[in-house]
This record gives sequence, structure tokens and C-alpha cells, in this order.
Amino acid sequence: MNKKNVLTVKNLNKVYTKNGSKQTHALNNLNLEVKEGEIFGLLGPNGAGKSTFINILGGSVVKTSGEVNVWGFNLDKNPRQVRASIGIVPQEVNFDPFFSPRKLLELQAGLYGVREKDRITDTILKLVSLEKQADSYARSLSGGMKRRLLVAKAMVHQPPIIILDEPTAGVDVELRTTLWENVRSLNKQGVTTILTTHYLEEAEKMCDRIGILSDGNLVALDTTRNLLQRIQTKVVYFTTDKKINIKDKFFESLKIISNEENKLVLSYEKSRINIDKIITEIKKQDVIIQDISTDDGDLEDVFLRLTKN
Repeated sequence: MNKKNVLTVKNLNKVYTKNGSKQTHALNNLNLEVKEGEIFGLLGPNGAGKSTFINILGGSVVKTSGEVNVWGFNLDKNPRQVRASIGIVPQEVNFDPFFSPRKLLELQAGLYGVREKDRITDTILKLVSLEKQADSYARSLSGGMKRRLLVAKAMVHQPPIIILDEPTAGVDVELRTTLWENVRSLNKQGVTTILTTHYLEEAEKMCDRIGILSDGNLVALDTTRNLLQRIQTKVVYFTTDKKINIKDKFFESLKIISNEENKLVLSYEKSRINIDKIITEIKKQDVIIQDISTDDGDLEDVFLRLTKN
């Protein structure tokens, strides 16, 4: 079944002018689509344009040119409906420490014009596992609870799209896991999720598709699986009974990373050479191979290759 696009971005540009003349292109002809019900990852180093993009969607930054459609609404013609279709979970934890989670959510719902009879405060508190803390002061919540409260605040108007901006920056592993369980459960309920992250391992585990930004340019946009298949370089570790005499360029694309008494580490490109050839070459030297292990690389390899230009 073909899922509809909940977000369509065409030729989106953001140019900042400094000192009246110097121009910085924060976003350069950005084109992307996000499908209903997917978890979409937007990756890129600091300054790549991720926050600019999110702030344009949220209405706090005005785009220079291009077209943005969210949930069928055009950003230029229906800015209010666009904002109503999105819940943004910011990086910074900031709310009044003397309000309770319940009170904060009620206030937020009021700001969005959600009528009292239409509010789902208790449902949201349950969804982010804060029902027990519903009436405690926000200042008494742990770091993890505060993060979950941010997610709850973004959901008071029941938007079909939730955007998480670096949600796990600076949080511990346990908290990260809890947050991901939250995101997955939201996603199961049909909420489309867009997340920006520094943690590539996180994107690899969580995202259906990934866009990679570098200096305001979209340098990759594909399924996570396809991006991982782009990695051509494979690293192999051999344990042998004696040192092997093997040289770089013995085969095309072969590189010796290290060669010690009975440990050989080398890399090669999968498309150019078959590992069998390397093994045959080593065995010619009357060497017993005691162990072989390989490393296929991860999203970090793709990311580094695409962002260091």
C-alpha cells in the first residue's frame, strides 16, 4: 500500500545575510518527502542545517524561498494549520519548575486553543509514563522525566507529526532506551516521527529512512538498509600461526592496516575483490589460518564519507 506524504519540501532555501553583504546558505535547494507513519532520520554534523529546517517548520525561522507542505497544508498559505499539524520536541528542557506536568499540559493545550472537553491530558501522561508524577512539581522530576514531559507537551494538540530535535543529546544510555521505547509506541499508534540526531547508532536502529545534510545540502536520502549497503570497504582480521608476507596493492583496493607476528588486519573493497582470493594468497605461504573475523562497517562510515566531501 502506497503511503501518502505527510511532509513535502521542494527547493527549500534559507540564506542568512551577515553585515549587509556576506551570505550564508543554511539550506540549499532542499528536496525531501516524509511518508505517513515512518520514522525519518535527519542527520548531519553541527551547522549542517538541521535546526534551521526544524525552525522553518515550527514557524520561528522564515524561509528564503521554496515550498513546504505539511499534512496537505501549504506553509505560505496556511501557516497556522502547518504548525497545528506538527509537535516539536526541542533540545533544551525549559518549563516553569513550579508547575506540575498536568498543569503544564493543560496550559499548553490552552495555548493551542484545544477546548477543555477535547483535551487528552491523562492519556498523554500515561503514554509518556508520567501518570504517577502528574501532580508533582516539574522541578522534582528526574532528567529523564523532564525529557518525556517535553514529548508530552508536543502532543497536546494531537499532531500527526512529531519532530524530535536531538532528543537524546547528553542523556545516559538507560534514558535513551526509554525514550526510544516511547518513540516506537507513538509510531505504532500512527504518529509520523522525524528526528535529528548525532548518534548514528540510534538512527541505524530507529529510522526507516534517513536524509543526510552537510553544509545545507542534502547529500543522501535513502532507506537505512540501502545506505548501509553503500559501504564498500570491508575490514578483515586474520589470526595465523606465523607472520604473513603480504604487500599493499597485492590486489586492487587491498590495504594492510597492520601486520604483526600472528595478527594481520587488512581492508578491501567488496566490489573489486573476493575474500577467497586473499585467503588463497595467504595459504600459499604455508600459513595456518586460526581465525578470521570481518567488520562490515556501519552508518558512521557512510556518514563520514558523505559529509567530509
